[in-house]
Amino acid sequence: MDDLGEEIVKSFFAEYGMVRHHIDSFNRFVTKGIQAVVDETGELIPAIIPQGAKEYKIRFGKIAVGQPIVKEADGSVNPLYPLEARVRQITYEAPITLELIIESDGVRKEPRITEIGSLPIMLKSDPCYLSKLPGAKLVEQGEDPSDPGGYFIINGTERVLIAIEDLGPNTPLIETKKTGPVTHAARLFSEAPGFRIPHLFERIHDGTIRVSFGRITKIPVGTLQMALGLESDEEISSSISENEDLAEDIMVNLEAIEECNSAEDALDWIGRQMKIGQSREYRIQRVQELLDQYLLPHIGRLNSARKEKAIYLGRISERLIKRHYDLIQDDDKDHYANKRLKLAGELMEQLFRAAFKAIVNDMKYSFERITKRGREPPIETIIRSQLLTSRLQSALATGYWVGSRTGVSQHLQRLNYLDTLSHLRRVLSPLTTSQPHFEARELHPTHWGKLCASETPEGQNIGLRKNLALIAKVTHGAEDEQIRKLLLAVGVEGGN
Repeated sequence: MDDLGEEIVKSFFAEYGMVRHHIDSFNRFVTKGIQAVVDETGELIPAIIPQGAKEYKIRFGKIAVGQPIVKEADGSVNPLYPLEARVRQITYEAPITLELIIESDGVRKEPRITEIGSLPIMLKSDPCYLSKLPGAKLVEQGEDPSDPGGYFIINGTERVLIAIEDLGPNTPLIETKKTGPVTHAARLFSEAPGFRIPHLFERIHDGTIRVSFGRITKIPVGTLQMALGLESDEEISSSISENEDLAEDIMVNLEAIEECNSAEDALDWIGRQMKIGQSREYRIQRVQELLDQYLLPHIGRLNSARKEKAIYLGRISERLIKRHYDLIQDDDKDHYANKRLKLAGELMEQLFRAAFKAIVNDMKYSFERITKRGREPPIETIIRSQLLTSRLQSALATGYWVGSRTGVSQHLQRLNYLDTLSHLRRVLSPLTTSQPHFEARELHPTHWGKLCASETPEGQNIGLRKNLALIAKVTHGAEDEQIRKLLLAVGVEGGN
């Protein structure tokens, strides 16, 4: 049995390795994530367009990441290997090219492939030359065959992205409040590409449920559902629960809908609570925009998703009411099923999204500035590729990340081989080390097989800085559309 176990462990490491979670995550970013960021923007529409044109836009097509190269002073371009990047103290990076399509008055011009910057490349990932070299060839390139990769070389320095542990998005977690007017609350982080909006659902001692998100605070759930399109008491009641034992609490929330007989009344009431001035029509339009953009954006950000959002609000309200009657228990925030790890690929996607938005705004400004002088600029002249490159390099070199998060990128520890592997498998909690957070620091039964039970530092970082267990494998989420198709295939009722 011992021999069998040893063979299984050897097979696992031979196939999966020690840092495969980071490498696979970065590969997905290069193949899918980076294109998804470009597709989110889609096009650039300048405010000042060339003379004679009625409509003008620049569409973004396919984006591609090449292999690492170095541009010499004489203009020549050569392949770049990691050892050379270390010795010359340069960044191990590859060019990014983007397909730009000019569309003027409905006529599309020939696509132009333009370089928009450079992307730091993770060692042993698919774009890296080392990923396809056998052991003997690695030695010829001055590399250690047992080096796992999974890190970057920025200005000659090895930098590693630390996996960030966070609460799972799009899942309401219910907790009981021991003091104050609130008896129970549900917290939810609704996450869509480029958005992470905290939501708070509170059950007050009188039985009413209030919803807060963004600038909209403490709105009765029934009013919010009516604003989303559930205009009758029957629709609102059935969206919460069909259980007759909960009818009294549902009635309390229906009675909390004041002065509202239609969706427009509810929208106007919310607008007045937010102190939005001007006319009723403007208030209604403004509140609709806020509900579409910032209320549960993971469900959708178009007006077609309003009914689904209303039903989702009802389901969360049902759970709060059930918790009040002890039909369900509080959710355990420290249970690892309620946690998610943000790996290198997702962290790079966050960074690239912010950098790409900056370069698109810069392109728009440059285009309008030149067009104002009476001529249409060549597409290549409005792109400052160094802007994107510098933003990516700066974040990886300093560790200052999107969302004012620090310490995401760290200097790779090379004290010994085990120290290096430990650093590459580190997991960091976003909780501040200056606060006690006793429960978050404790070892939880669900950590078994996922996190190392003993490898954590003493002092203020204890329990907040952890490491993956040796034979822990990080799985990756499926696309929402795939899950929807599977559910519909087995007979679950749903939308289109």
